[in-house]
Amino acid sequence: MVPAIRATAMAVDANPYGSIFVGWLMGQMALAAGSVASQRCRGRAPVVGASDFSFVAPVSIGDDVSFYAVITGTGRSSMTVAVDVWRRDRHGDGTERAASGQFTLVSMGEDGKPRPVDDHLI
Repeated sequence: MVPAIRATAMAVDANPYGSIFVGWLMGQMALAAGSVASQRCRGRAPVVGASDFSFVAPVSIGDDVSFYAVITGTGRSSMTVAVDVWRRDRHGDGTERAASGQFTLVSMGEDGKPRPVDDHLI
């Protein structure tokens, strides 16, 4: 897995119980997946599906949150990207895995239609 993005969890992203809303984590995970998919296909790659989410540790306000992503499979125009989320207390060195999930993205041409993932290599 490669580092895709890093963010600081802010109070605006918290749920009513004081930890970070999983919807925010899922959105950041989708951004990380999109980053590696777009780089691979050299173009637009929107998310068309998501699955296998696991939230194993809460993320707190102020945590540094790192999102790691890797392409685990490709089809003609689709890519499956696994994303792992790690949290670090802002004032410490210890890290903890917080979440994971998989995303399916599709390589899109300028015409807005799916195109082969490796079209840019031709």
